[in-house]
Amino acid sequence: MSTLRPDFWRNVVTVLTGATGAQALPLMAAPLLTRMCTPAEMGAFSIWLSVITVASIGATLRIDVTMVLDRDEQQQRLCFGVVAYSAAVLALAITLFAVLVRFLDLPTLQDITWFELLTIGVGTWLTAYTQATYAYATSHNEFGKAAKAKMLGAGTIAGTQLALLAMGLSGTALPGGQLIGLATGLWVARWLLSPPAARIGLKLDTEQRNYLRKHQAFWRFSLPSSLLNALVGQLPLFIIGLKHGALAAGLFALTQRVVAAPISLLASSVLEVFKRQSVHDFQTVGNCEEVYLATFKALALLALGPSLILFLFAPELFAIVFGQAWRPAGELARILAPLCFLNFIASPLSYVFFVAGRQKMELLWQVALFLMTTTVFMVSASLHQSVLWYVIGYSLLYLVYLYMSYQCSQNRTVAA
Repeated sequence: MSTLRPDFWRNVVTVLTGATGAQALPLMAAPLLTRMCTPAEMGAFSIWLSVITVASIGATLRIDVTMVLDRDEQQQRLCFGVVAYSAAVLALAITLFAVLVRFLDLPTLQDITWFELLTIGVGTWLTAYTQATYAYATSHNEFGKAAKAKMLGAGTIAGTQLALLAMGLSGTALPGGQLIGLATGLWVARWLLSPPAARIGLKLDTEQRNYLRKHQAFWRFSLPSSLLNALVGQLPLFIIGLKHGALAAGLFALTQRVVAAPISLLASSVLEVFKRQSVHDFQTVGNCEEVYLATFKALALLALGPSLILFLFAPELFAIVFGQAWRPAGELARILAPLCFLNFIASPLSYVFFVAGRQKMELLWQVALFLMTTTVFMVSASLHQSVLWYVIGYSLLYLVYLYMSYQCSQNRTVAA
């Protein structure tokens, strides 16, 4: 029988401390940002950031996950090299593609500035390499150092964005502040953690290609699954921007930002520690059922309060905190409250699919989620109707997801 490591919840608190600062600083700046920029400007920036979020996952090939499973220094050096190379190739390709697509006169892209288009690749590379660096921190139990880097990066993003807006640089303030903060956070993380330096060349060397073959399950199954997961998370914003314009996208973007804050704040903190505990239990007793159930119960209790607050008071709170112009975003947040509850619980526990080697199972679920999301937002006429059906469909799929992940924690086969 497995037992929770004595430092499990202490590590959660350590990660949570850094995550609190990393999430609190942008949220504290949000009431000022929403009064210094328009919903349309926020919408254009959010679409830019969403592209980077999805692309950065593809840039890592999900090889960064192997950091936790294989802590040999040479293997981790190879991992950094593969991520740096794949991120550089994708960054260049996506920048060229963005510029090309701009000339097709798509309504959504016309709202995005040239500065944003030309820096999509830079943001992708910085985000991808940062993810690999934090994975390295997790593999060596360096949660405190990673937390400091996250806090400083988030503070730099918020402070720089406000400073640039105050200078009247509305077209570049939001993406410019994001890039400066990402670069700062990455530099601090590497300074504190001293990870092995990556070997970067014009092509992958023999060792790096062998490393890719050794961990092919991650880029064959985990990568498509993770890409679909990220794309599904950003797809509503993309389609809303395409169908309803940048202003509607800005309203939905603020809703996502505020709603996701408590989820990413606590759930991601638990995930960082759950990774190590679940791997340890699988290696020693063949399953991680005990830590799964303990984490499930804790997450359910933590999710209840924020979800109820959103459901009961979101429109009023948004109007007071962000300004009356953003009250419609609060109405969307109220609809999303039940989904927040389930997302909060399911997100950290999803790592059990990697530990149990059931990446294909999760990929099939992600395909179903992608098809549901695309159908709902393309078919539904109004914004509120789309969001409502999205919440219903996503919630039902999450219940299936939790059942499957629990079976995996017991190391049982689930019919997919």
